[in-house]
Amino acid sequence: MKLAEFKKAGHWPTLLAAFLYFDISFMAWVALGPLIVYIARDMNLAVNEKFTLVAIPVLAGALLRVPMGLLADIIGAKRTGIIAQLVVILATIAVWHFGLTSKLAIELFGLVLGIGGASFAVALPQASRWYPPQYQGVVMGIAGAGNMGVVLDTLLAPSIAEHWGWQAVFGCLLVPMLMVLAYYIVAAKDAPGERKPISLKAYGALLKDSDSRWFMFFYFITFGGFVGLANALPLYFTVQYHVSGVAAGLLVALIVAFGSGFRPVGGLIADRIGGIRSLSILFGIVVAAYLVIAFMPEGPAAPGQAGWSLTEMPRIAWISVLLFSIGVLALGMGNGAVFQLIPLRFRHEIGLMTGLVGCAGGIGGFFLAQTLGTAKGMTGGFGAGFLFFGVLALLGFIGLAMVKVRWRTTWGAVSGARV
Repeated sequence: MKLAEFKKAGHWPTLLAAFLYFDISFMAWVALGPLIVYIARDMNLAVNEKFTLVAIPVLAGALLRVPMGLLADIIGAKRTGIIAQLVVILATIAVWHFGLTSKLAIELFGLVLGIGGASFAVALPQASRWYPPQYQGVVMGIAGAGNMGVVLDTLLAPSIAEHWGWQAVFGCLLVPMLMVLAYYIVAAKDAPGERKPISLKAYGALLKDSDSRWFMFFYFITFGGFVGLANALPLYFTVQYHVSGVAAGLLVALIVAFGSGFRPVGGLIADRIGGIRSLSILFGIVVAAYLVIAFMPEGPAAPGQAGWSLTEMPRIAWISVLLFSIGVLALGMGNGAVFQLIPLRFRHEIGLMTGLVGCAGGIGGFFLAQTLGTAKGMTGGFGAGFLFFGVLALLGFIGLAMVKVRWRTTWGAVSGARV
């Protein structure tokens, strides 16, 4: 890919605006993950209840992606993006000022944060519609790399919470949120061409296509794995390896940085060798990572109540970090590979498919976090949850083997890109 040609092919200010919009929205969406230890400290909640609370924004974001996609088709992606950002900003201001004093308040705030997660259904189609087929992998990878917002959450939020209280985290978050909103208003543009509002009936018709269901399943695994782990791992490390909240945040920031940073790489590689081949390799890596993690033993208890610091952590915790890093890197690249294929198969239904596939991915994230909490509550360990998702990734690998010949000889043969 030549950079000069790529810059001429579309509208890079909109691509940057879409990336920033998704990035800051993702930061808000997963904010409860690294902060739940602090927010619920005095609420006497069981571990599985905490996993449920961090999963609520993920589920809300998944369910809101279809309505957000519909709204973007009716009033335009830019207007939809502005409205969504304003709603999340207002809720963040309220929490910064009044706090969260009950489980119900956390649940309600989690529902509003779901609007941030639903930004996926607005930002990615907004960027995609500006670019031709041969650049879809890298474009969707760049726009989708906005999920690196979780890196900043897990890196900074626990330290801010330790020093100034968890409410200060949301006060700090407001600064980049307002800056991104200002840039988005100025720079983002909807792609030329007439908008065609899409009905719920159109979504139903698209669901009848088996290819759409395959893509939803693949993204359920890749994005669901990424966002589910991003939300659940801070709590997982504090429970499984008894590390401090700050250490857990730093570890998760390191892990999810691989998934976020390599999503565009996954799209670029898929452009070169084909999405099916690259996704098959990545699913194999994910299966191996999940299966090994499922049998990892619990770490030793820390001598103090604060938990192990980063420099004191036992070796088993560092081995776990390595395995999660490899697995999340593969999941992030898998996200890019899936969205290299989708615009080739559903070029004229990209808005519809982004909503459906994004919804499936968000549900996958909720399901993973909830499954880990349920496994811990029922068995006393997390192994069953990771085993279950390892099997799902294996089914994804088998599914690709089942459809690859048909895809390559039908729509892939006329797509103008590698499949």
